[in-house]
Amino acid sequence: MALSISSLASSLSSLSFSSQISRNPNSISIPRPPKSQPVSRFSKSTRSLSIAATVAAPLESEPVENLKKYVKSRLPGGFAAQTIIGTGRRKCAIARVVLQEGTGKFIINYRDAKEYLQGNPLWLQYIKVPLVTLGYETSYDVFVKAHGGGLSGQAQAISLGIARAMLKVSVDHRSPLKKEGLLTRDSRVVERKKVGLKKARKAPQYSKR
Repeated sequence: MALSISSLASSLSSLSFSSQISRNPNSISIPRPPKSQPVSRFSKSTRSLSIAATVAAPLESEPVENLKKYVKSRLPGGFAAQTIIGTGRRKCAIARVVLQEGTGKFIINYRDAKEYLQGNPLWLQYIKVPLVTLGYETSYDVFVKAHGGGLSGQAQAISLGIARAMLKVSVDHRSPLKKEGLLTRDSRVVERKKVGLKKARKAPQYSKR
């Protein structure tokens, strides 16, 4: 009797399970993620992208008009009215340099030196050598008007102009500047083209016949 009851119970349980399967055939399928989940992920990704875009945005340089006003306020009467001034030349470039006590700013033609010299480390080093030699790299602000030639020639002209201006600060600066060769005007220029030649010395190819 006990065996018959247990067999009946097992058969009933199997029947109920099969009826549940037939009633809900989709209950065995893999559950789908809620609709809110992909939306939240998408919103998070868009937030992170917007933050990255704001960080990567380049900083705007200071307008030229503001620098012009700043230079005029620092140099009343213009370049010619200043006391610590020097003129440097290199190739076809000419630079007029004015020094004033400050924090080490370099302004060339009303623009920041790094922007004007296109961030070239060699040209930036040229203009800083005289002040670094004397230990005044953070003691003077440098204002420059340069024209003629290229940026390389202008940078070397600025270096000579700063060295000559430092002589007006103190005569004792001559020996360390002269030792480094910063007071010597580099007279090398491009050699002129000759008649019958392609350049200064390059001749056309010789043909015997």
